[in-house]
Amino acid sequence: MHDDRTVVEDRLARLLSDRLRPAVHQVVGTLDVAAWPVDGEPVPPAVALAEGTFAPFPIGTAWGPPWSTTWFHLTGTVPQPPPGTTAEIVVDLGWNPSSPGFQAEGLVYGPDGEPRKGLHPRNDWIPVSAGPVDLYVEAAANPTVLVDFRPTPLGDPATAGDAPLYRLVRADVTFRHEQLAELVHDLEVLAELRAQLPVGEPRGHEILRALSRAMDALDPADLPGTAAAARVELAGVLARPAHASAHRITAVGHAHIDTAWLWPQRETVRKVARTAANVADLLDTHPDLVYAMSSAQQFAWLEEFRPEVFRRVRTHVQQGRFVPVGGMWVESDTNLPGSEALARQFVHGKRWFLETFGIETREAWLPDSFGYSAALPQIVKLSGTRWFLTQKISWNQTNRFPHHTFWWEGIDGTRVFTHFPPADTYNGELTGAEVAHAVRNFRDKGDATRSLLPFGHGDGGGGPTREMLARARRLSDLEGAPRVAIEAPATFFAAAEEEYGERAPVWVGELYLELHRATYTSHAAMKQGNRRAEHLLREAELWCTTATVRSGVDYPYETLDDLWKRVLLHQFHDILPGSSIAWVHREARDTYVRVAALLELLIADAMRRLAGPPAAGEVSFNAAPFARDGLPALGAGHPPPIAGAVHAEPLLGGGWILDNGLLRVTVDARGLLVSVLDLVAGREVLAGPANLPQLHRDEPNRWDAWDVDPFYRDLVTDVDGVTDMSLADGTVRVSRTFGASTMLQEITLPAGARRVDFRVEVDWHEREKFLKMAFPIDVHTDRARFETQYGHLSRPTHENTSWDAARFEVCAHRWVRVAEPGYGVALANDSTYGHDVRRVARPAGGTSSTVRLSLLRAPRFPDPETDQGRHTMRYALVPGATVADAVRAGYEINLPARTTVGSPVAPLLRVTADPPESVVVEALKLADDRSGDVVVRVYEALGGRASARLEPDFPVAAATETDLLERDLERDALRDGLTLSLRPFQIATIRLRRA
Repeated sequence: MHDDRTVVEDRLARLLSDRLRPAVHQVVGTLDVAAWPVDGEPVPPAVALAEGTFAPFPIGTAWGPPWSTTWFHLTGTVPQPPPGTTAEIVVDLGWNPSSPGFQAEGLVYGPDGEPRKGLHPRNDWIPVSAGPVDLYVEAAANPTVLVDFRPTPLGDPATAGDAPLYRLVRADVTFRHEQLAELVHDLEVLAELRAQLPVGEPRGHEILRALSRAMDALDPADLPGTAAAARVELAGVLARPAHASAHRITAVGHAHIDTAWLWPQRETVRKVARTAANVADLLDTHPDLVYAMSSAQQFAWLEEFRPEVFRRVRTHVQQGRFVPVGGMWVESDTNLPGSEALARQFVHGKRWFLETFGIETREAWLPDSFGYSAALPQIVKLSGTRWFLTQKISWNQTNRFPHHTFWWEGIDGTRVFTHFPPADTYNGELTGAEVAHAVRNFRDKGDATRSLLPFGHGDGGGGPTREMLARARRLSDLEGAPRVAIEAPATFFAAAEEEYGERAPVWVGELYLELHRATYTSHAAMKQGNRRAEHLLREAELWCTTATVRSGVDYPYETLDDLWKRVLLHQFHDILPGSSIAWVHREARDTYVRVAALLELLIADAMRRLAGPPAAGEVSFNAAPFARDGLPALGAGHPPPIAGAVHAEPLLGGGWILDNGLLRVTVDARGLLVSVLDLVAGREVLAGPANLPQLHRDEPNRWDAWDVDPFYRDLVTDVDGVTDMSLADGTVRVSRTFGASTMLQEITLPAGARRVDFRVEVDWHEREKFLKMAFPIDVHTDRARFETQYGHLSRPTHENTSWDAARFEVCAHRWVRVAEPGYGVALANDSTYGHDVRRVARPAGGTSSTVRLSLLRAPRFPDPETDQGRHTMRYALVPGATVADAVRAGYEINLPARTTVGSPVAPLLRVTADPPESVVVEALKLADDRSGDVVVRVYEALGGRASARLEPDFPVAAATETDLLERDLERDALRDGLTLSLRPFQIATIRLRRA
C-alpha cells in the first residue's frame, strides 16, 4: 500500500463529507408548503389541523419569532422508490450548526393528527410511502440561548423581540440509498476505531489497507451502484471479533431532557413528545433498541398532553424496551431539597411508575445534578431502590474521582451500589472516541470488566438516532474495540454487582461536585420559595391530619398531592439551583406564591377547626418537633409571658449595648456586632466584627449562574458604611448604601433567649457581585457541622488536601455549627444554602472560625436580571449551642408559631427520646393509601444511638415500620410496640393503624 496514514485519512474525510453523505439521499422532488403562524402560546394539534389558516410558504421564507410556533403543511406526491432505496422526506427548518435541542425543532403529524416523529438537525427525515403526501409539522422557534455564556434578552418573550429567527431551507422528496448509508456507517466506525488504536498497532494498518481498497472500489460517477463492492472490501476487518478480554459496554438509549433550563416548562412538554415519538418510531423499526427515560413528571405530561404518543410509549414499556428509570418525580437537585422533599421525590416518582405501569424502578438515575447529598444513599434504599447512577462528578475542576463502580456510603452507614459511566457523558453518540475513552478512563480495571454508556441527544432532547444504532451493531463484537451491547440499565447493574460487588471499593460521605458551587445561592427567590413551601407542606399535613383524626373532617389528599408535585417539579436541577432562563424563574416565583397561598388556607382552616370556638386569651400552634415557650411540640397552647426583659444603653461613640441577662450584645457605630458576651458560659463569642456584609467581585470563567471560582475571594469590600442607625422596641436598625443597592439590617436580642436574631432587607441592583454575611466566631476547630437531609455532616475548615481546598463553598440547610470541646456556636437561617467556613489565625496565637452566609449573586447568564430587586432574609446566632440546640434553632426560625384564638390542642403524637431531643419528627400525615392510618417519619438527629417512645393520642391497633412508600418492612427500628431503637441518622417511617 502506497498511501500512508495521513493521506488515507484525508482522502476518506473528504470523500465522506463531499460525496458519500450528500449522496445517501437523492432528491427526486419538492413538496408544496403552506404555513400557519400561531398567535401566542402553542395550540393543541387538533386545533391546528381543524382551525389553522394555512397560506402558501415558499422555500427560503423566514419564519419564527423567538418562542413562537409555526405549523407547516407539507403536500405532494412520492414516486415509487427503485429497489435498494426507501422514500423519505428531508426537512430543514433552518438548522444552525449547534446541537439538537437548543434551536428550532419540529414534531410531524399525519392528517389524522397522530404524531409520527420529531425533527431536529441530526434527525431531519420522515419515512413515507409512494403516493400522496399529507403531513403537518409543528415547528418550535426556540432561540439558541447558549452562545459563549453571553447575556441575552432571548430568555424571556418579554425581551426577546419579534424578528424571525429561522428560514425554511428545504422540504424535499428523496430516495435513500440503503447500501450507501450502510457504507458510510462502515467507513465511519472503522476510521474512528483506527484513530483510537496505538500507533504501530497491526490492527490499525489492517484497517487502513481495507479503507484504501474500499475507496478504490468506489466509482464517483456511480456511488450507489458501487457501494456494495466497497463494502465487500471492508467485510473482513468488520468481521474480526473482539478480544476475549475486551471491556464490555452496556449502551442504553437515552435522552436526558432538562425539565426546564434554556426553555420553559411548556416547551419541555413538547420536547418530551418529540423525543418520545422519535424513540417510538425507532423501537418500531429497530428491534435491538432499548431506551431508558427518567422523571415521572415527564411521563405524566406525555399522558396528559400527548396521549397518542403516550399510548405508543406504554406499548413499548410493556414489552420491556422503553424502560422507566430513576424513580423520582424529576431529576432533582439533591443538595438543596429538604429532608421530606427529597424523600417525596422518590415516593411520588416510584408510586407513579407502579400505579401506571406496574414497574418498580430499581435505579436512582441522576446523571446531571450538581453534586449528591450524603443523606441520599439511605433515602434511595428506603424507597426500594437498589442502584445509583451519575456521571456529573467527572466535571470536577480539581480532583479526579478515584472510582467508576463502587459502594457509596451515606451519613447513616447505608450503602448503595453506584456507577459513574467512564465515557464521561450522558449524551453519547457511540463514536469510536467515546467508547475508547470509556475503556481508557475506566478506573476499576482488573476487578471490573463492564461499564454503562447512555447514548442519544439530550439536555434539549432528541434521543437516539438510527446512525447511533448502526454504530452499536458494528461495535458489538469488533477487534480493537470494547464489546457494545444495547441493554437495559438493570441488566448492567445486576451483572456489575454480581461480578464486582463484594470487592468494590467504598466512598464515604457526600459526592461533592467541584463545580457549580454558586447554585447554592443563585436566584434567591427560588431558595426562599422552596424553603417556605417545604415547611408549609409540613404544617399543612400535620394540622390537617390532627383535624381529621380528632374531628373526622376530610383530609385534602388531592390538594396536598398536587401541591407536593408542584414543589417537587421546581426542585429540578436547573430551577431550584437558579440556572435557568428568566422565563423559567418568573413562572417559578409565581408558582411559589400560589402554592404558599393555598397551603396557608389549608393550615388556617385546620387550625380553626382544632382551636374550636374563640376562648379567653390566645392560643399558639407549634408545628416544630420541639416544645418551646410553653407550647407543646406538634400542638397548641397558651404561651406563657416571656420572662425577663432586654435592657438597652447607648454606647460611647455611637451604637448600643443590649442585655437580656443571658447575652450582652454590643453594636458599634458602624452597625456591626463587635461583642456577644455569653453570660451563662462567661466567654466572648466573637473574634471580630460580625453581621458584616462583604461584597466580592464575581466573574466566573464560564457557567455564570452555576459557578463561583476560588479567585472570587481575592477581592472583597466590607460594607460597613452607615446612612442611618436607630433603636426601636429593642431592635437596632442599620441602613446602608453600596453601589446601586441599599440594605436594612435589623438586630434583635429576644427577652429570655440565648440567641441573637437578624433580619436583612436588600434592594439589590449589583452586577456580577457576590454578597456574603460574615460572623467571625472565637472557636478553634478544624471541622464544622452542616445540616443536610435527615441529619448533618462534618466538613474540614482547613485546606490540607486538594479535596479540602476544593470545598471553598458548600451547602447547608437550616444551620451551621462550629465548636471546640465544651462550647459551640450555631448560625441558623430561613432561606440560605451557600456557606463558607474558614480558619483565621489570631494575632495572639491560635485560630478562630469565620462562618459566612451567601446571600445574593448577580450573574448575567442565562438570566441577565438574576436576583435584581428586593430580598428579605432572616438568620440567628446561637451561642453555647449543642447540636441539639442547632437543630432546634433551625426548626424554630423556619416554623414560627402561629397565633389565633381558641383552646389548646394536645399533640396527636408525643415522642420521648433518650438522649432528649435526639429523635425528631419530620412528618406526620395520613397514609397515602387513604386507609386512615397515621404515618409518622422520624430520624435520629444528633449522630448517635438513640431510643424513643411514640405516644399517640388516639387509639392504635398496631404499629409497623414501612419504607418511604409506606409498605411494611421486616421489623428493624420498632420494638416493644411503640419503642424505637435508632442508629446514628437513621430514618424510620412508622404506620400507626387506627383502632
